[in-house]
Amino acid sequence: MAHLLLIDDEAPIRASLREILEYEGHKVAEAGTGMDGILAATKTSFDAIFCDVKMPQMDGLDVLDMLAKKQVASPVIMISGHGTVETAVDALKKGAYDFIQKPLDLNRVLVTLRNVLEREVLVETTKVLAKKVHTSQSHQMVGESEGIEQIQHMVDTVAPTDARVLITGANGSGKELVARQVHNHSQRADGPFVEVNCAAIPSELIESELFGHEKGAFTSAVSQRKGKFEQAQGGTLFLDEVGDMSASAQAKVLRALQENKVSRVGSDKDIQVDVRVVAATNKDLKAAIAAGEFREDLYHRLAVVPIHVPSLAERASDIPLLVTHFLDVLCAQSGRPVPEVTSGAMTALSKAPWTGNVRELRNAVERLLIFCPAGKSVDEALVQKFGHLG
Repeated sequence: MAHLLLIDDEAPIRASLREILEYEGHKVAEAGTGMDGILAATKTSFDAIFCDVKMPQMDGLDVLDMLAKKQVASPVIMISGHGTVETAVDALKKGAYDFIQKPLDLNRVLVTLRNVLEREVLVETTKVLAKKVHTSQSHQMVGESEGIEQIQHMVDTVAPTDARVLITGANGSGKELVARQVHNHSQRADGPFVEVNCAAIPSELIESELFGHEKGAFTSAVSQRKGKFEQAQGGTLFLDEVGDMSASAQAKVLRALQENKVSRVGSDKDIQVDVRVVAATNKDLKAAIAAGEFREDLYHRLAVVPIHVPSLAERASDIPLLVTHFLDVLCAQSGRPVPEVTSGAMTALSKAPWTGNVRELRNAVERLLIFCPAGKSVDEALVQKFGHLG
């Protein structure tokens, strides 16, 4: 059963449409004017809204505009006895799901409503699946060392705010994991988490990647494209390796942070954005500022709350917990039993110089699991042979 809203100034039309929809088992609310419909839609979440185009005081296209401004997500089906192609196109451009002409055809109404409801189910299913994937990629930070406890405290404190966070640490130390934890524990957790690896994008393309571009802005711009700032609307934008960003991109990011606006490459139109920025780097940004390679004003915009992630060498006491955690995760993925790790093997792993930090340790555990015979333990001999220690 769906909860529907009918907005039409003609009571007989509302009555006949209501009769059809209630016969199909749906719950129906009515509004005789556009303003009454807007008030109802902002107070109650409807699965779909039927809205007449021609109404006194406020017509259906104005209703569409107001619903969009008030961020009402309910799909709107426009109905009209005076419909033209131009009116239908205008309605669809303003966000209407469909346009149905009067006199209303019963089958057309029901088919359109069924399509709307099926689309909403697919959207919700996609959101749930995306959240599951996101959660599976965002394991809790593992460790009991003082450094990890301090990070967890910082995350718990800063995440509920909208403060920008700058995460520093060596490659493979887990900076992205900290960024995801900040997002997951924030009020934006249901929004997107969009990652940009600034070091992996050529300097001539970074602005297009971050801010988008208009068709024809440059040779390969064959269509309009939204940038990462727009894609992260309502969520978190993670600027990984921000220290590798070009000077021109730094200037534009600074403006975006100051004004909450971006403009696509090839356009002079400003686009309002509501994005929380979390940045990370393995570089010493203060040294980069002194060398003229990074803007000091951008640094202070990004580093409202700095969080440093210690290297694995600084938290060696967490290695046994990490090994156990990685074995549990990898075995669950492969459907095989978790092998025992002998004390000698664990000591060898704990004493190894993991220059690649947590990422290197995880790769080593996965390698050991591959070469560990079924039913056998991970022993010191296996670690020495396949652990690639140091």
